[in-house]
Amino acid sequence: MKTNDKKFMRLAIEKARDGISKGQTPFGACIVKGNKVISCCHNLVWKNTDITGHAEITAIRQACKKLKKVDLSGCVIYSTCEPCPMCFAACHWARVRRVVFGCAIKDAKGYGFNELQVSNRQLKLLAKSKVRITAGVLLEENIGLFNLWKAQAKPRAY
Repeated sequence: MKTNDKKFMRLAIEKARDGISKGQTPFGACIVKGNKVISCCHNLVWKNTDITGHAEITAIRQACKKLKKVDLSGCVIYSTCEPCPMCFAACHWARVRRVVFGCAIKDAKGYGFNELQVSNRQLKLLAKSKVRITAGVLLEENIGLFNLWKAQAKPRAY
């Protein structure tokens, strides 16, 4: 774990809390380059009726737009939960240097999400991806997001 990993993960957690308060699911992502936040987003699946509106995809889209390029080399993405295969592939394609996440895909599945249980480590190995992976950062705080979401009046998984 790097020095600022907890700091930036907490920004992703706060974004996820913001999303939960707006009826979204308990996922947040923050993209950083050189210790500067480029984008920080929560999941927008329900708001936009877009199954690809995961926090990581939304953050990647915003970062690419802000930087005016599709190459996010040198960037780190902080995600409250292990990116799904779609999101990990997007990180790979965008040349994100490192993925840092809190809880695992199996945790999301345990809360009712329709997850493909393929870990980022498995995907990295299969694809021979250069993306570095740091798992379990602020694990308990990230699990707490699922409990906060579950306590909402009508939590909806997908």
